[in-house]
Amino acid sequence: MSRLYLFAEGQTEQTFADTVLMQHLANHGVYMHNPVLIAHGRKKGKVHRGGGRSFVAMQNDIIRFLKQESGVDVFFTTMIDLYALHNSFPGAEEAEKIRHLPYERVQMLEEEWAKATGDHRFIPFIQLHEFEAYLFANVPELSFFYDDAETEIAALQAVADGVETPELINDGQQTAPSKRIITQFPDYKDAKMTVGPQAAELVGLPAIRSKCPHFDGWLKRLEGLGGNEE
Repeated sequence: MSRLYLFAEGQTEQTFADTVLMQHLANHGVYMHNPVLIAHGRKKGKVHRGGGRSFVAMQNDIIRFLKQESGVDVFFTTMIDLYALHNSFPGAEEAEKIRHLPYERVQMLEEEWAKATGDHRFIPFIQLHEFEAYLFANVPELSFFYDDAETEIAALQAVADGVETPELINDGQQTAPSKRIITQFPDYKDAKMTVGPQAAELVGLPAIRSKCPHFDGWLKRLEGLGGNEE
């Protein structure tokens, strides 16, 4: 059995990984340690976690774990957003030139991050464009959390119907997936850390994978770490 460390940008991703991904990967022979909030800074010797905006802080955190765990059966991955990714990220300038090609852009950034880290055990994953995209894989599941919301659900469904995949819902300050949900359900802003992962669990991995190819490709790669065949 392989072991896996997952660095999450925020508590939403951390909870989703803990409640959904951990058991799924265990079925494929991959033991995931408790997901870790990725570092965003260090002050007076103390690492501050969550946010994922400082590349140096994130990278130092990952490198520290890589050095502590030298086993060939130990792997490391991330769940951070492409949305608002800091321009200090490796390859950011070149990737910006292909902003109109989101899949090529995120692949370039992940490849540059892997090169900068220089350890084949590190499998970077950058979400297109953020976690809330996965909720658009089955919008009606949000009605579990909001009563009498037919109009709001219909508005979000129209967004989902207007794109080939939820991962292509754009990353504007007012049009990113989370912003669109907050427009219809303002309470989501303060409840995202609980509602987000619970809604994603209701949507389910099969629906997310079928509509979000970048996510699906990453999960397939993690499944393969265990060497098990279904």
